[in-house]
Amino acid sequence: MTSDFAAWVSERAPTPPPLLTSRIAALYDGAPPDDRAAVSAEQCVDAAARAVGALLTDGATSRATALDLLAADALATYAFELASERPQELAALADAAMRRFAALAGPDAAR
Repeated sequence: MTSDFAAWVSERAPTPPPLLTSRIAALYDGAPPDDRAAVSAEQCVDAAARAVGALLTDGATSRATALDLLAADALATYAFELASERPQELAALADAAMRRFAALAGPDAAR
């Protein structure tokens, strides 16, 4: 786990179970090295979107992939916890996150 991110997650209350913490870390650390300089709300959204996108691409929607979905949900939640430290940017993050997650459904999803 990236040390800054690991420290930040360890401060959350309640702390997630160890298996979930490991998966959250693996997804967060899946970013390109240049994107891992600091813990950020945007990086959490990116990690969550990559995870959900991979699940959808693979058609992985069974109970066997529940841990990845829970980790993606935790990352999205953490994004908004981090964003709460910058309330003036919250609306922009929410809009960007919504667009990012909606795009995963593809162009036919609204029909």
